[in-house]
Amino acid sequence: MATTRIDRALVADTALRLLNEVGLDGLSLRAIAKELKVQAPALYWHFKNKQALLDEMATVMYRRLAQEHDGVPGARPDAPWQELLAGFNRSLRTMLLSYRDGAKVYGGARFTGTDHARPMEVLLTEMGAAGFAPADAVLAGTTAYAYTMGFVAEEQGMGDEPFDVGARAVRLADFPLAAAAGPGLFEDYDERFEAGLRMVIAGAEALYAGGAPGADAP
Repeated sequence: MATTRIDRALVADTALRLLNEVGLDGLSLRAIAKELKVQAPALYWHFKNKQALLDEMATVMYRRLAQEHDGVPGARPDAPWQELLAGFNRSLRTMLLSYRDGAKVYGGARFTGTDHARPMEVLLTEMGAAGFAPADAVLAGTTAYAYTMGFVAEEQGMGDEPFDVGARAVRLADFPLAAAAGPGLFEDYDERFEAGLRMVIAGAEALYAGGAPGADAP
């Protein structure tokens, strides 16, 4: 093989490019090494295992997202917390969908940089000004994030072929309510995502904004 000078950035960029071609299951250090025309052991100088590589890939994914939005994805830095939280999660979904298996790569990763810290600081500051206790602000933010990650994981898991809602309704003819739920489960992903996101944010506002008591308060 030819000798290629590699570093962490080159490996992560190559991995993200290959991800769209082979998916997460097909992505391996060996495949990346072949693409870079180096021996696989050369990559272990930079990443001790595949999870370490996934952490770096997720960091690069977020860094690109932040750069596209001047550091605060989805909203202007002085926006109200509701806009910040909604804008971030919209941008996150768009970013994840731009990569094959994006949610699988991003979920559970540990960032290797600090690019995420500024928008988090901005959001938590705005939420604090709106009356959120620090722990409640974190809970609201992570709940919205978990909603987005789960939604995209399900969305990407359905694949590119549209789901046959009509055939499903026939199979479930003895369960009319379940049959009628098909469009709400397998169609209009954009509209459903927005509706669910509004629900999460409205719930957080009702429970915690303005110093309101938490759900477990008497």
